[in-house]
Amino acid sequence: MQVQIFGTRSCKDTRKAERFFKERRVTIHFVDLKQKAASKGELRRFSQKFGVDALIDRDSRRFQNLGLRQAHYGEARWLEILADEPGILKTPLVRFGNHVTVGHAPDTWASWS
Repeated sequence: MQVQIFGTRSCKDTRKAERFFKERRVTIHFVDLKQKAASKGELRRFSQKFGVDALIDRDSRRFQNLGLRQAHYGEARWLEILADEPGILKTPLVRFGNHVTVGHAPDTWASWS
């Protein structure tokens, strides 16, 4: 079993996700969004299940600094913005095969094993 975690080291929920899987001896592939942004294709997997709005952290400082509070874009444009500006993503984004979660979801993660 190997999971892929997209997040940042400074995010509490991302660290909780890492700890959750490490405690269960699950192999983790961590993608630090500050070093490498998620691709549009990868983000599309999450948006297909949860919708693009679930991926956007509207309370983040970066979201406010970009002036996106009043923006009304389509899903394709939001995916482009999220790929270019990973600072406005809700993290962690966790993927195990075809299963995906957004944010801290230990109950869902536990059901994957």
